[in-house]
Amino acid sequence: MRPIIFTIAFTFSLTNIFGQTGNAKLKISHLTGDFYIYTTYNNYQESQVPANGMYLITNNGVVLFDTPWDTTQFQPLLDSIKSRHNKTVTMCFATHWHSDKTAGLEYYRQQGIKTYTTTLTDELSKKNNKKRAEFLMTKDTVFQAGQYSFETYYPGQGHTEDNIIIWFNKEKILYGGCLIKGADDKNLGYLDDGNITSYAATLKRVQKKCRNPKFIIIAHNDWKNINSLNHSLKMAKELKKTKPQ
Repeated sequence: MRPIIFTIAFTFSLTNIFGQTGNAKLKISHLTGDFYIYTTYNNYQESQVPANGMYLITNNGVVLFDTPWDTTQFQPLLDSIKSRHNKTVTMCFATHWHSDKTAGLEYYRQQGIKTYTTTLTDELSKKNNKKRAEFLMTKDTVFQAGQYSFETYYPGQGHTEDNIIIWFNKEKILYGGCLIKGADDKNLGYLDDGNITSYAATLKRVQKKCRNPKFIIIAHNDWKNINSLNHSLKMAKELKKTKPQ
């Protein structure tokens, strides 16, 4: 009996750590090489909505892109990364001020992780009583993290005033966050804090900056369909046409 109980307990432990069941609060998927996508969930308009983030394993530690939306998953994500890779998170970047990206900034700062946003994101976070980062970027910045290099890029207003993307030029990985919608999405989602007029031009700048991406990671839908950026641009152009002049 004891071996059976141990097996059940061990299986339950793995489910909590790696989040691979349908009811899990945290799911981790391998993207490519040292890149992983993590997904947490929250309720929005009476529906459970997934929120994707990304992390990168480097020789100097783990870099986290955006924080969990579910506030109960801040530490489980760190624990899962430690269990999988035997490494700790050293840096965290939030791509705009909404809580699905910034909720864990203060918690991670308290754990000794260096947290980053743009100055514009910080201003909006302060104004809207959201969590804020320790380090602020005043311009587009290239970071060297271990053996990897990536650039933070502000293409203009779209989903929000401050939305940025992360571009890995060598690996051709575009981390688009909430600015880019899923290839199957019917609309551009929540736009009350966005800019309908500028959205299309902003996405065109992303296309120009990020040539021939192999992967496009989006926030709230299937990130495996590479047509997400083209589809988002199409919706943004149509939305602009319907806006009253």
